[in-house]
Amino acid sequence: MKIAIVGTGYVGLVTGTCFAELGLDVTCIDINEERIDQLGKGIIPIYENGLEELVKRNVNAGRLHFSTSLADSLNDVTVVFIAVGTPPDEDGSADLRSVIQVARTIGQHIDKYHLVVTKSTVPVGTSFKVRSTIEGELNKRQIEVDFDVASNPEFLKEGNAIPDFMSPDRVVVGVESEKAKAIMTRLYKPILLNKFRVIFMDIPSAEMTKYAANSMLATRISFMNDVANLCEIVGANVNMVREGIGSDMRIGRKFLYPGIGYGGSCFPKDIKALIRTAEENNYEMRVLKAVDDVNEDQKRILFDKFKEHFKGAIENKVVAIWGLSFKPETDDMREAPSLTLIDLLLESNCKLRVFDPAAMEECKRRIGDKVYYARDPYDAALDADALFLLTEWKEFRLPSWGVLEKSMTNPVVFDGRNIYDKKELTELGFVYHCIGK
Repeated sequence: MKIAIVGTGYVGLVTGTCFAELGLDVTCIDINEERIDQLGKGIIPIYENGLEELVKRNVNAGRLHFSTSLADSLNDVTVVFIAVGTPPDEDGSADLRSVIQVARTIGQHIDKYHLVVTKSTVPVGTSFKVRSTIEGELNKRQIEVDFDVASNPEFLKEGNAIPDFMSPDRVVVGVESEKAKAIMTRLYKPILLNKFRVIFMDIPSAEMTKYAANSMLATRISFMNDVANLCEIVGANVNMVREGIGSDMRIGRKFLYPGIGYGGSCFPKDIKALIRTAEENNYEMRVLKAVDDVNEDQKRILFDKFKEHFKGAIENKVVAIWGLSFKPETDDMREAPSLTLIDLLLESNCKLRVFDPAAMEECKRRIGDKVYYARDPYDAALDADALFLLTEWKEFRLPSWGVLEKSMTNPVVFDGRNIYDKKELTELGFVYHCIGK
């Protein structure tokens, strides 16, 4: 089977490459000519474990192709996945212009059956807009062409996207015809031979499932951060509390780690979009509004601790930052807590020395030369008055504290992920601050 993936961002490139690995003939399409040219040369625009090797292997095998023209590819394929960006508008709603433009192009050029699958995260009702747009273009051409639409939201975790695709805990698919269901079954059966975990449902439910899943995970994070902040006030230890409640099988242990707030391309955008969808339907998502508010406040909690530690005298302090990406194993800095902290520190005239194993170039692209980009973690900590741990990369878990104690001006650590041991650091002469203890 031949398929097309429109959009070569994170979702589109991973999806297209993984389908090619399964033996399908895949064409990935993007209007960004430079990106398509780079992909054709094996240059990957995103950082994701194992993706570069997978792209090169499938390009060399002749199963993975790249193009800038959807119109030229339509006659050769049966399925078109829409995986373009849906960034938030100023009011929090998802910007669907790219999705609708793809639908418009499909309607302008198809002359045989196609299954059009929305892979982008889109509000409830978007697939119906896609259908209406295609039908409108067919009417302009005064022809009738059979087609179906479907919704297949992605649940890929950055840093673990390829295993998530190849061995998913579930695949959610919204369809409105048996023909579409049969095609989607054929697409996913190779990776689910032992246990077919495709959940078929109606299209609006599939679209809502994506938002509801991310909103639940974000809610657990903000809830735990709220509990952690209260633990500090009343003298409790949030790690013990987390262990206690996580042992309850009804609650479980995942996404109960306190920290400096969530970021990335999904949680912040999806929560705002769901809040906006509710408002458009005269309903208020009160819990999600609180989740969003708690998260925004949590992004500055280490700055407040830093300011309190130095009794407000933080101007010209040298600050080391370990970790810039919103999570390990990615270079993604979208909505990253590090950006909030960097802004606050720069506004206070602090001097920043930063290091991240993957996100240095992305940070330069975003903020330029406002900070010193260190060669390694120890270079970042040189002469620092404080060290902030923001992203729990493996490289940061077991540093040489003796070297750091000698190289820092003030051995003060602000642990935004609670990965270090307070007793150990205190015995080594460090002042240690964390979340919820």
